[in-house]
Amino acid sequence: MREEIAKYLKTRTELEGGLYLDGEIENGFKRILITLEEYGRQISGCMKCPLGKTRKNFVFGKGDLKSRIVFIGEAPGRKEDDSGLPFVGSAGKLLDVLLDSVGLRREDVFIGNILKCKPPGNRRPKKSEIDSCKDFLKRQLEIIKPRIIAPMGNSALQYFQSYYGFEERVIGDVHGNFYEIDTSWGSVKLVPLYHPAAAIYRRNLLDILEKDIKKLVDL
Repeated sequence: MREEIAKYLKTRTELEGGLYLDGEIENGFKRILITLEEYGRQISGCMKCPLGKTRKNFVFGKGDLKSRIVFIGEAPGRKEDDSGLPFVGSAGKLLDVLLDSVGLRREDVFIGNILKCKPPGNRRPKKSEIDSCKDFLKRQLEIIKPRIIAPMGNSALQYFQSYYGFEERVIGDVHGNFYEIDTSWGSVKLVPLYHPAAAIYRRNLLDILEKDIKKLVDL
């Protein structure tokens, strides 16, 4: 679709010497044509909340831009802030192992966070910070159009509860279950998971996380 629209606009411009579209239609075309990389560049200088002043790197997310599966965590940690890449610390290494166990690589999926900047001391995100960042994740998902979204941990789960009308429950009650949420690109399955960091500190959660990721991939 994106390539077809771009070709159409190019042809119209060449034939007519320009395009004459009202503002709403023109903005609609721009939203379709923008790529995830371009969007990342547009927002990478964000200073909407105080975390913009303390970050080293804006951590946009990484992976297959056409992935059917998106994993969403809480926020960048120290190693993510240093590298500008998501999930490169110990939790990320465990996520890689879990993906490998079901025949996936991180290049096959998209991995991001509800926040793009590291909170001081790796504390949990504040609501004001999530509110500042919420539209960035929403737009990322609109561009990727995944069929399955896996929020990892309670903070990521609460994002979808707040902004997509998902029932208010804690991760311990809903992990590994499938839920339908309505999005601008259609119905999507939400599969909440424990955050890999939780399985590092509570080894009894590792078996649960392995089983839940297998369910997700089977889906």
